[in-house]
Amino acid sequence: MSTPEDYVRPRTRLYLITPPRIEDVDGFAALLETALSAGDVACLQLRLKTEAGEIDEAATREVSAAVTAMAQAYGAAVLINDSPQLAVELGADGVHVGLDDVPVQTAREIVGKDMIVGATAKNSRHAAMQASEAGADYVAFGAFFATGTKDDTVEASPDLLEIWQESMEVPCVAIGGITVENAEPLVMAGADFLAVSSGVWNHPAGAPAAVAEFNALLDRLDPSAN
Repeated sequence: MSTPEDYVRPRTRLYLITPPRIEDVDGFAALLETALSAGDVACLQLRLKTEAGEIDEAATREVSAAVTAMAQAYGAAVLINDSPQLAVELGADGVHVGLDDVPVQTAREIVGKDMIVGATAKNSRHAAMQASEAGADYVAFGAFFATGTKDDTVEASPDLLEIWQESMEVPCVAIGGITVENAEPLVMAGADFLAVSSGVWNHPAGAPAAVAEFNALLDRLDPSAN
């Protein structure tokens, strides 16, 4: 892919991921609303897991009922982790599939052409290209930093984002241990979205402050403003 010399990449946006387990759904919904009201959030991925690491469908249904309409009202696309069938059932905007989960092509067949399909590529440009060719709307690279949210991670380098941004049109997401303090190199390398979980929910000043700080950083680094 070649881009015009005067092309300016759009501003990077924040992509929230829920904690893997949520004990107080009503409390989380209230916290989420304060976070969404604190700044731009492009996506909210519901990633609820059992102790065994499998998708917790009951918890996903419960949390979805509490937050999906609200998140959508704030302009955030709601994505379900792992299960395209559940994404359709719950009226989500799309699904995110892992590298070893439902194939992208199968997910696309289940959700149809109008819903979002995102795909994990870890640190593999080849996997990302395969996902793109199969119909993924975005690919996620990472982990860029150490993360306690997910176990089966591999180390990724920011040059993955640079090469992808230079050669492909499908948007890329950076994921893995991202905080306000370490995010700048990933934005500068070309991440279209920053996927963040504990960097927001465990922020010492609270989730709304984290969302506000991320947006301030992304505004400062906005290519169209510089």
